[in-house]
Amino acid sequence: MADWLTSIPPLLLDLSGALAVLVSLYYLFAKARAYWHWSNASLLPYFLLFALGGQWMLAGLQITYLLFGIHGLYLWHLEARRDRGELMFNEPLWYGVTWVASLAIFAYSVGMTDFSARWNAVQFAAVTLALIANFATTRRWAWSWPVWVLVNAVQAIYFFHTAYWALFALQFVLAGMSVYGYFAWRNDEKRAVEFA
Repeated sequence: MADWLTSIPPLLLDLSGALAVLVSLYYLFAKARAYWHWSNASLLPYFLLFALGGQWMLAGLQITYLLFGIHGLYLWHLEARRDRGELMFNEPLWYGVTWVASLAIFAYSVGMTDFSARWNAVQFAAVTLALIANFATTRRWAWSWPVWVLVNAVQAIYFFHTAYWALFALQFVLAGMSVYGYFAWRNDEKRAVEFA
């Protein structure tokens, strides 16, 4: 990588990504589109952090998050128009395309990873769980939140090991917010059933 990229302090990348994630979660609870913009903004510093550290699965996950971000933003737009009766769209196709692309990126990043290093198995577990949680989040399913709590637990262990302190601390904030998000989305689902 270019010399100027390698000279960026990892802590700066760690902190800037964490700040963007926190802002994104504020909007996620409201299911507002700004969630996707702030979430996508966190991806560049995290991609650089992980790529510079040779953590290819986590770097690949940032590219997958970008796909989910672009897809999720447009999907929410289509769903809103569908709910207003303005259009119908091929939902299985829309939900499946990004999932297939994400699995391809995941397979590529796994292929680049040296699994003789034991900590890469932890990275693998975190990325696998994050893909599942991300897919469920794009569908706005409440069960995505408990999976995010598992992601946070695994990542907290990994980020403690790598000394990414902002990311380590962020996992506890995210886990707490995930518990809140679960109950908020469950209430939304119950209200939707009552009014159906």
